[in-house]
Amino acid sequence: MRVVGQLAVVAVLAGAGFGGWYYFKSGAPGTAGAARAPAPAPIVEVASPQTDTVIERIEAVGTARANESIVIAAKQTGNIAKINFQEGQSVKAGMVLIELESRERAADTEGARAEISQARAAADDIRQQLDRARALRSSGNAPEARVDQLETMLRAAEGRIRQSESRLRAADARFDEYRISAPFDGKVGLRQVSLGALVQPGTQITTLDDVRTIKIDFSVPEQYLGQLKTGLSVIAVTPAYPGREFSGEVVAIDTRIDPTTRAVRLNAAFDNADGNLKPGMFLTVALAIATRQNAIIVPEDALVAEGARQFLFVVVDGKAIRREVKLGMRMRGRVEIVSGIAVSDTLIVRGLQRVRNNLPVTARPFKPEA
Repeated sequence: MRVVGQLAVVAVLAGAGFGGWYYFKSGAPGTAGAARAPAPAPIVEVASPQTDTVIERIEAVGTARANESIVIAAKQTGNIAKINFQEGQSVKAGMVLIELESRERAADTEGARAEISQARAAADDIRQQLDRARALRSSGNAPEARVDQLETMLRAAEGRIRQSESRLRAADARFDEYRISAPFDGKVGLRQVSLGALVQPGTQITTLDDVRTIKIDFSVPEQYLGQLKTGLSVIAVTPAYPGREFSGEVVAIDTRIDPTTRAVRLNAAFDNADGNLKPGMFLTVALAIATRQNAIIVPEDALVAEGARQFLFVVVDGKAIRREVKLGMRMRGRVEIVSGIAVSDTLIVRGLQRVRNNLPVTARPFKPEA
């Protein structure tokens, strides 16, 4: 009897379970055959792509240098007699910066000038005698031999004049080596010598830089070689002047490619009238290699990346349609679209997390954050 009772309990439980399952499948009373309500379409914010002018730039780092730069050094041995400049002074080409003791050289120059004066006086005397002899010869009162003699003497005197003038030029050249002049307009640097100091040939005295124009040397990958030309716009920035941009242009392109870096070296010139750029400064430069008008620009947040591919969602007939796009220049918060969408498209900008391809969406105007 005990076994029969246990079987009866099992049968009751099984019947209850089956009834519950059937109730669940059939639905509660009054809901039989009712369909589930569809999920609402996700709300997205949309906007039209914008058009703008895009300047394609290559970024690089460069070093500033003066337009012209030399080290002023002594050419002869001597003591410094005069210093005619102040450190940091702007000087003109030809200005005498340093004078060495040169009394011997001055004496050589004066001696050469005296020789020239004597030779010219002697030549003038011979020339007068020759003129009289020629006049007397025409009247038969002077022999031809006397005229020939005086002509020979005159040629010798003129030769002595040329010889003396040559010695004067040599003396002047030696004297000039004791006076050191600026070869071009510029600014002198720190003075390395003092008054009365003994200098030897090659002793550094100061530096001279033409900084009215600053040149920046930088390199770009050889893949851009076909787009490079002189006159391209260059923007330079430096941490020394936050928020300021310096504008210049390419003035020279190297004729060789560096075989190690596979880059070509460029030189850009910048006006430096205010003197803020200094030779040796480290700057970041942006070289403009192309300008595109009416380029399609979209917010960077609208992009959906899948590996190396980029996609945008556009709204067509109330549905989100995914399109693969090709990117151009990236800017701060924006990106250029080279292909894949048109300006007339309606672009999904916000709410992309709930969007699925070819499914309905509820579009609202995009409201940029303040």
